[in-house]
Amino acid sequence: MKKIIVNANIVWTITNFRTNLIKHLIDNGYEVICIADKDDFSKEPEAILEKLNVNLIKVKLSRSGINPIEDLKYWYSLLKIYKSVKPDIILNYTIKPNIYGTIAASLLNIPTINNIAGLGTLFVKEGLVTKAAKLLYKYSQSKATKIFFQNKDDFDLFTIRKLVDRNKCDILPGSGVDTNRFRPIKQDKTNDKLVFLLISRMLWDKGIKEYIEAARIIKKKYSNVEFQLLGFIDMSNKTAISKAQIDEWTKEGVVTYLGTSDHVENEILQVDCIVLPSFYREGTPKTLLESASMEKPIITTNNIGCKDVVDDGVNGYLCKIKDSNDLADKIEKMINLSEEERNLMGKEGRKKIINDFDEKIVFKKYLESIKEILG
Repeated sequence: MKKIIVNANIVWTITNFRTNLIKHLIDNGYEVICIADKDDFSKEPEAILEKLNVNLIKVKLSRSGINPIEDLKYWYSLLKIYKSVKPDIILNYTIKPNIYGTIAASLLNIPTINNIAGLGTLFVKEGLVTKAAKLLYKYSQSKATKIFFQNKDDFDLFTIRKLVDRNKCDILPGSGVDTNRFRPIKQDKTNDKLVFLLISRMLWDKGIKEYIEAARIIKKKYSNVEFQLLGFIDMSNKTAISKAQIDEWTKEGVVTYLGTSDHVENEILQVDCIVLPSFYREGTPKTLLESASMEKPIITTNNIGCKDVVDDGVNGYLCKIKDSNDLADKIEKMINLSEEERNLMGKEGRKKIINDFDEKIVFKKYLESIKEILG
């Protein structure tokens, strides 16, 4: 039986984005081993892998910044694991696994398939860290066997700047969506409020400040609206929003913080519209894909990754980046639509997901690539 390692930054990343791919690989006769650092964001990730009989190997990973000593330790720990496990191929996800996992694998002649799922804040500003990251990407990805990108903008950035060889690159429709799990369910409203929900890690770069400012503008004009936040507080990230700040907004009455959820579809079901005003360099936001699959209209920024999910005026609205007034205008447009018009937007979103973003497309590309590489 061929062995595949799935390598990511934290366990939550694997179970939140890759569980169905892992199931698909197992169903096709592969043994899967996962490598990741532990996390405190979810109650269920390790239990999910246990149910699949997938072995989880934990490693220490410094996720923020570039610390040469910590990164060297991480690289060496991967090298030791690879020597011990002897995988046939490695699937890398997130920045440091893509870089250091590939370098380690190349020393042992193990093929790698990397998934560059958005660049976060790394390429937003041209600083010393960005320059170092580009050099590391260019060196490491020259040793990758296959590289997947989650949107054309990132594909173009890497290929035009010659950070990667275009011939071994391809584009995926994000992480794909389980359209059976994230399906529309008729819901009888329990109140007359129109509810907007932002789902993400609690980071300033996700546009949460603009969301709060837009909510203040709207609440001065409309009493029948509610704004919610859902997602974990990641204080290891430099742009994290503190719990104290969220408590302050809650006390002000501008937003309700729902905490975290391992079954996000239950929260999506209860709301009327999903909002993500991110200026973070996204891959293709999974929460937008899942929400559109559940026939929820979307408001998001005309930003890399985000804009791929919304046809403006068809299944939602695109707003300007870092512009709370424009975001408020789009929210007001959504408020002033009839329920029938919002439902129609939701149906158009579901159609788009089924045609362009179904996870089966992702599975097919991965399986084809693995079979081609392993012969």
